[in-house]
Amino acid sequence: MTLRSLLSLAVAVIAAFVLCAGGLAGLVGGGTATAGCVPTAFSASAASPVVWPAVGGWDSDQVGNAATIVATGNRLEVPARGWVIAVATAIQESGLRNLAGGDRDSVGLFQQRPSQGWGTPTQLQDPAYASQAFYRKLVTVAGWETMPLTDAAQAVQVSAYPHAYARHENAATDLVTTIADTLDLPADGLAGCATTGPWTAPVHAPLVSGFRVPERPGHDGVDLAAPRGTLIRAAAAGTVRTVACNAVHADSGADWGCDRDGDPVRTRGCGWYVDLEHPAGLLTRYCHMDQPPTVRQGQQVAAGQPLGVVGSTGHSSGPHLHYEVRVHRPAHDNRAHGYEPVDPVAHHSRVGAPLGHHPPPGGPPPRPFQSHRPRPSRPRASSYRSKE
Repeated sequence: MTLRSLLSLAVAVIAAFVLCAGGLAGLVGGGTATAGCVPTAFSASAASPVVWPAVGGWDSDQVGNAATIVATGNRLEVPARGWVIAVATAIQESGLRNLAGGDRDSVGLFQQRPSQGWGTPTQLQDPAYASQAFYRKLVTVAGWETMPLTDAAQAVQVSAYPHAYARHENAATDLVTTIADTLDLPADGLAGCATTGPWTAPVHAPLVSGFRVPERPGHDGVDLAAPRGTLIRAAAAGTVRTVACNAVHADSGADWGCDRDGDPVRTRGCGWYVDLEHPAGLLTRYCHMDQPPTVRQGQQVAAGQPLGVVGSTGHSSGPHLHYEVRVHRPAHDNRAHGYEPVDPVAHHSRVGAPLGHHPPPGGPPPRPFQSHRPRPSRPRASSYRSKE
C-alpha cells in the first residue's frame, strides 16, 4: 500500500473520532485565520492501516503520531500554523512517542498532566484526545497565529524550558508539509500562515542594531535578536540566488567554517546565509544561520516559507538574524553584484510588514545578544569566501 493511501486511511479514522467527540470549529472559526491556512476537512471512513510508513528520519510510529496531530487540527479547523506548533511541541515533549509516563504524572505525546486538568491518564494516552486538548488551549492564546512558535507552545505547556520548542520548528514544518502534501491538504498555506501580505518579517524579534548607525557606518542591514533555533522565513516570494557558508579568520582570511559559532573580533563573514531575489529588482539577505539552510539555489519560495534557523556563525557576537534589503543598481555595491543596501526598517514599513517585536507592557524584556559560547562541533561545512 502507498504512503498516500496509508496516511489517508489513518486520517479518516481520526476524523471520525473527532467528529464523534465534538470539535473546536465553533471556537476557532469565525474567519480569524488567513484564507490559505484553513484546509478542507476530511470525511469519515471505517478503514484503518495496519502499519505506518516511515518518512525521512521518522519511523512509522512517529509519523503516525504526527499525522494524528495534523488530522486532528485539520478536523477542528485549526489553521495549519497550529499543526506545526503542535508537532514541534510533541517533538520536544516526547519525541513524537506516546509515552506511558514522564516527569511527575505527565503522560502521552504532549506530556500533559492529569493533575493539571488535562484529562485522565487513559484519555491523554489517546493521541487524538491529547491533540485536541492541546489545540483547545492553543486557540485561547491571543495572537498565537503570528507569535514565535516557542512562545505559543510555552503559553500552552508552561514548561521549565520555555525556549526549547524553537529548535524543532524546522523539523516540524518539514514533517507537517510532507503529511499535508501526501493527504492533498493545501500545503501552500503552511508557508504563508504567519504572513499577512506580500511581505512579512523574517523573524519576530527585538531590533538591536540598526542600518548604518553612527557607531557602525558599514552595517548594511539590521540585527534582530531572535534566540538560537528560531525559524527564519522568506520576507517575500522570490528565487534563491545564493546558499553559502561565508566565515573566515579576520587576520588571515583563512577558512573559519560554519560548523561552529563565529566571533565578533576574530571572524568575518555572514556565516551560513541565503540571498533571495524578488521582483522589481530587490534582494534580501539572511545571515548567521545555525546550520545549512533548508532551501537550494534556484528554488522558488513563497513569502513566509522557512529558509533556515537563527544561529551565530560568521562575524557574530551571539545568536541573531542579520537581515538586509538591497535594490538593484548596477553602478554600486560590488559585494552583491549590483545590489545597493537600503534601510530594511524603512522598506518594511512601506510594504506594511514592520520589523522588530517588543513584548507588551509588563512582559519580559527583550533578550539581548547572548555572549559567544562554544558548542559541540559538527561535521565540517563547505566554505564560501567573500567579503561581508
